[in-house]
Amino acid sequence: MRKFMPIIAAFIITLLLTGIGVVGCTQESQETESIMVYCGAGMRKPMDEIGEVFQQKYVTEVEYNYAGSNALLSQMEITQRGDAYMPGATLYIEKADEKGFIDYQQLIAYHMPVITVPKGNPANITCLEDLARPDVKLIWGDPDVAAIGKTGVKILEKNEIYDEVWANVVATLPTMNEVMLQIAMGQADASINWWDTVKSVPEIECVQIPKEQNSIKIIPIGVTTFSKHQETAKTFVDFCASSEGKAIFEKHGFITYPNPDYE
Repeated sequence: MRKFMPIIAAFIITLLLTGIGVVGCTQESQETESIMVYCGAGMRKPMDEIGEVFQQKYVTEVEYNYAGSNALLSQMEITQRGDAYMPGATLYIEKADEKGFIDYQQLIAYHMPVITVPKGNPANITCLEDLARPDVKLIWGDPDVAAIGKTGVKILEKNEIYDEVWANVVATLPTMNEVMLQIAMGQADASINWWDTVKSVPEIECVQIPKEQNSIKIIPIGVTTFSKHQETAKTFVDFCASSEGKAIFEKHGFITYPNPDYE
């Protein structure tokens, strides 16, 4: 028996080493990759869900930085970090592209501005021109930070009522979510915000803006040129643009691109 002891011991050691190796490989293969996405605050609900689904499908955690589109662009410029950028309008991704920050990109859904008022519409706002009435108090997205703020200003300029309406703006806020909250609380008579985000809020009513007066935007998403996970980021962008990704946007009230009724 003694002469077999070294053989048995060697066999046991080999099994232990092999087992450790297998466990080590398994742990390494299950390690979750992570990407960071700069995303406009108005897309938070669908993008949170897309992040969960993407992690399950691709074993990749998606971290978001939600803020106003222009504020996110400024952060990207300073940090030179992150893997993808989804602003509320193509204007911002074009700016990012001009700066050399964006490579591959896709178009996802439409952002449709509407007039939002507190439940019951106490100021009886029925059209854009009513925003210019001297008795009206408005809250606005900050045009220098939020896509909805700049878009709202463009709508006023397009309809030649900017000066009269802007005189009624009592406060500007950095994100559309903050604007939405103030209107829901009745802190102002009206604002312009994204229909897809506010339409399901019970404390808010929407007044549609006719297409010829409106400025409908398209939501893009692109891979950053400084991403350390280029292939994974591209896979994420493509997933957002896929039928599965767009179905999640539609579930949350967005109209997905392309659609001839909104061109």
